[in-house]
This record gives sequence, C-alpha cells and structure tokens, in this order.
Amino acid sequence: MSSQTPDPSGDSSASPDTGSFLRTKDVETVLHQNDADGEGHGASLSKRLKVRDLIGFGVGIVIGTGIFTLTGVQAKENAGPAIVVSFAIAGVVSMLAALCYAELAAAVPTAGSSYTYAYTTIGEVFAWIIAWDLILEFALGSAVVARGWSGYLQDALNLPTSVFGEDSTVNVGAVLIVAVLGAIAAVGVRESAWVTNALVVVKVAVCIFVIVAGAFFVKAANLVPFVPESRTPEGGQTTSGLKEPLWQWVSGVQPTAFGIGGVMIAAAVVFFAYSGFEAVANLGEESENPARDMPRGLIGTLGLCTLLYLAVCFVLTGMVDYSKLSEGAPISDAFHQVGLDWAGFLIGLAAVAGLSSVILVEIVALSRIGFALCRDGLLPPSIGAIHPRYKTPFRFTVGISIVIALFAAFIPLATLAEMVSIGTLFAFLVVAIAVAVLRHTKPDMERPFRTPLVPLVPILAGASCVGLMSFLAVETWLRFLVWLAIGLAVYVLYGRKHSVLGREGVDSAFDDTSATA
Repeated sequence: MSSQTPDPSGDSSASPDTGSFLRTKDVETVLHQNDADGEGHGASLSKRLKVRDLIGFGVGIVIGTGIFTLTGVQAKENAGPAIVVSFAIAGVVSMLAALCYAELAAAVPTAGSSYTYAYTTIGEVFAWIIAWDLILEFALGSAVVARGWSGYLQDALNLPTSVFGEDSTVNVGAVLIVAVLGAIAAVGVRESAWVTNALVVVKVAVCIFVIVAGAFFVKAANLVPFVPESRTPEGGQTTSGLKEPLWQWVSGVQPTAFGIGGVMIAAAVVFFAYSGFEAVANLGEESENPARDMPRGLIGTLGLCTLLYLAVCFVLTGMVDYSKLSEGAPISDAFHQVGLDWAGFLIGLAAVAGLSSVILVEIVALSRIGFALCRDGLLPPSIGAIHPRYKTPFRFTVGISIVIALFAAFIPLATLAEMVSIGTLFAFLVVAIAVAVLRHTKPDMERPFRTPLVPLVPILAGASCVGLMSFLAVETWLRFLVWLAIGLAVYVLYGRKHSVLGREGVDSAFDDTSATA
C-alpha cells in the first residue's frame, strides 16, 4: 500500500514508521478508500452531483471579483484594449492545467484533489504542502471576496460604512455572508448546489446582458491602438524592492506599462479571475459518474468562463476609452458613461450574486480538503467526521467558516490577493507533474480521460505556471514561503506521527514479524 519498507529488526515495541517523508499511496488504495467508510469518519460522502452541478460549482467560483474589478484596473494600467489578450493568455494556461486535472479527476475521483494526486505520485510531505497551500488559497480568497461582497452591498443599498465595506472597524457584512453560506455548506452539498446554480444563472444572465447591450455602444476608435505603446508607468514611478515582480528583482530590468510586457503583467494579475475552477476536482467523490462528468465539469467550466471573459473585456474597452475606465466598478461605470444609468443596478446585482457563489463554493472546497486530510490522519480525524444526517464534514465546515469570518471581519486582505494566485499556480504545477509521473509509474491505470500529448501538455502547463508566478511580487513569494514553513512545522509535529499510511506500514511490519516467528 505504500513505498515504505518494514523494520527488519522485528522489534514489536518500535514506534510507527514515520521516517519516510516520501511514502506514497497506491491509486487503488485511494479508489477503495473512497467507497469505504473513512477511519473515524463513520460514513462516506454522498454521490449526488451531476455534470450540470459540477459546472454550476465551477462557474460559481470562477466568475466573481476578477471580471468585476480586474478588467478596469489592468486595462487602465497595463494592457489597454489588449486586456482581451491578457485574459486569453491566462485562459490558455488554465486550460492546460484543466486538461491535466481532468485526467486525474476522472481516474482518481477524490475529495482531496491535487493533494491526493501528489500523495499518489511524489510523496506524503509534498501532498501535505499542497493541501496547506490550498487551504491558504481558498481561505484567503473567500475572506477577500466576503469583504468585497460587503462593499458592493454597501454601495448598492447605501448601507452604513461603520459595519459594511472597507471603512468599517468590524466588517459585519462580511461576517454575515460567511455565516449564512457556511451554514448552507454545512447542511449539505445538494443544498449548496441548488443555491450555487441559482446564483450562477443570475450572474451569467447579467454577463450576457452586458455583452449584448454593450455591443451597441462599441466604437472602433476606442480599440485603437489595440496594444498601446510601451512607456514608463504614469507618474514615472516604478516598483522596487519587495514589491517588484520576481523576474524584475532577478534580472534588474525595470518594467514598463503597456506594450507586450504590460500585456504579460496583466495576464499574471488577471489569472486570479480563473482561480478556483480546480475546486470542481474536490467534488470527485460526490459525482454520480466521475469518469464521465469530471472532465466535462472542469473543461466545461473553463471554456464557458473564458468565452464570457473575452466577450466582456472586448465590449468594455470598446464602449469606453481604456484610460477613462473606473478601477473600482469598471463595468457598471462604463454603462453610466454611455447614458444607461439603469443598468448599474443590474451590474450590482450580478456582483452580489457572483461573489456570493464564490464564497459558497470556496467553503465547500475547503471542507473537502479538510475531510481528506483528516481521513488520512494528517489532521485529527474527529474534526473531519461526516455528519450522519447531512453527509458533510460538518465540524470542519463550521470551524473553517468561523476562521474565514474572523479574517473577513478584521483584516483588509487586498494586499494579499496575489497569494491566491501563487497558491493556485503552485497547485497547478504539482498536478502537471503528477500526470507525467503517473503515466510512467502507473502506465496500465484505467484512465477514462487522457490528457493529450503527454508529456508535452504537462510540460507546457508547468512551465506556463512558473512563468506567471515569476510576475508576482517578491513579498508575495516571501509570505508564501513563510506559510509553507508553518505548514511543515504542523506536519512534523503532528501529521507525520499520526499518518494513517505510516501506521499501516507498521502494522504490515508487525504482521510480517509474526508470520516469520
């Protein structure tokens, strides 16, 4: 079941074999584990989701803050009308990763997603690092979005800024939305799917409205030049020190706004708009037919979102000169600028609905990652126990919702937004490696969906992820490394000693010793 070797001494008083950081799970073990009751969990996750539910979850988490805010900021500061190209580049990188995710999600449908994929390929310690990384990605992401939700609601309804929005001391609005959606996630995945699908219908409908209505106000003059000429950033200021991109810090080259370099910088930033689609892979154990539905859910999610993103970006920069775009609410402001003030309410409705679904899906994804960690003994099994009635990891869902609410209540997380991107890209890199490794170590494994052109596609996916990561700030890399160091300490002090895989290795050694005796 693992790559570790029994203790040859046969000492029955030996402690569990926890020395191997690189012990791995067999894929067959994972598949059997999905069908059986997890140790200390008392039940398995319920298989209730169809492909439409998976796409609903995916679109629910992907379409959110990225399209509603990043389009204006990056078009105005870095890419101009070529923001469409920036979103296309980020979409291509995400699609390469999705092809890798699709193979593993169909072959190894599990609640742990890239965590479990790493566990079956490159070892337990790397699997833990990935899980710790995903916790960072989804927890910070949902807290940031909760604060954004509170701000949009405050602006739309003119609510008091003392308890809503970024000017509040305690962001009560963010706490309330996390509490409500956390309760929905804890009650059941089917109920979460119903709410998410309803919210997705609303925001996709409004995105289509933006595209159709805005198309009548597109002017060719606003799209010329499509790629503005490269120049020094406005005000002559350039980033330096810990705030400069890693590639700049290494090379010593000062970046410029616009031009090809500006398009690439914008691509690295707007990649945040695609983060979260991999959450669909966390629902593999709850899919009715994962071999068929997981690839469709992943690729369908990304394809639909990419088309909507490109169309919205094109219409937006065609309606209004990029230099006049609002950085706070670019889409609704563009309609104000062309005289359609009434459309602002619909855009606000889409923003509130879109951000709500993002928070819900991220909480669901977090709870499934936690469930997988507890089932494997890397966290205490009791906190990941499946509720006998709701069939969800109830305690972990409630606990992580409280943590997210505390972050959202007190800490402005806008400066940490890049950490969501670096966490996502790092997870994508591991998945690309896992596909190539499993093709070599498990060539005969059943693969209902096969990533095309292996190892070319995984290599391109991994290299693209590393390339975009290099555009993130040095301080983001340092924060990420500190978080990983904390995670390693938790693993060494608890997970390594309590790992189910480690205990199974010792039991096997004891059995071998008894048989020999």
